[in-house]
Amino acid sequence: MQNPLIKPLGRALFLATVPVLLLMSHAQAGHAQPQNTMIETIGCANSSVSCLDGTATITISTSKGEFIVEVDGTAAPLTSGNFVDLVKRGVYDGTVFHRVIPDFVAQGGDPASADPQTPPSRFGIGGFTDPGTGQERRIPLEIALIGEEQPRYGQVLTEPGLRDRFKLRHEQGALAMARSQPPNSASAQFYVALEDLPHLDGSYAVFGRVIAGMEVVRQLENGDRLEQALVVE
Repeated sequence: MQNPLIKPLGRALFLATVPVLLLMSHAQAGHAQPQNTMIETIGCANSSVSCLDGTATITISTSKGEFIVEVDGTAAPLTSGNFVDLVKRGVYDGTVFHRVIPDFVAQGGDPASADPQTPPSRFGIGGFTDPGTGQERRIPLEIALIGEEQPRYGQVLTEPGLRDRFKLRHEQGALAMARSQPPNSASAQFYVALEDLPHLDGSYAVFGRVIAGMEVVRQLENGDRLEQALVVE
């Protein structure tokens, strides 16, 4: 049976070449999802990435101009901490916005796209390889619900009625992490929602929003570069 969410989006199903998904079938979304006890093993307490306490503001300079995002360490401490760490490392500098779909998303952040030796056909495949371990960093899906003290980790939350409880949603200007099919496969790639995308809530981790320069984000096209990202101290 065709997923009813696929039809209106058409070619917008995949956010990257392999297979960073923005949509899952209903069967995938409900298949063998970890329980909330996973917070004990893959949350902030056991992460090699420092979680963010509070908020952080980041300026992102592109070939089309500058926009500013605010990441929310209260609702998404691990995802925000990962993003801030990558910004401070300069991982995003020189990367390409490799998948821009009007009225959907502007996606970038593949570290490999900053390498002039990487062919454009390979953009959107890579993640961040930690030089300390030699392994690709993966962070879990992190979604916070109103009324719960800690975010939930490793769970796709698409049950009816849950959206009203999400602390962060896919509203226009939302900043979120792209990932492959496993929930805990986000690394470095991110996207900005160009419109409200409520059908993505609960499947992908929103961790911030554009607070200035949304008109710049709207001008981005495939191949435009993220020239530099800086944390505002």
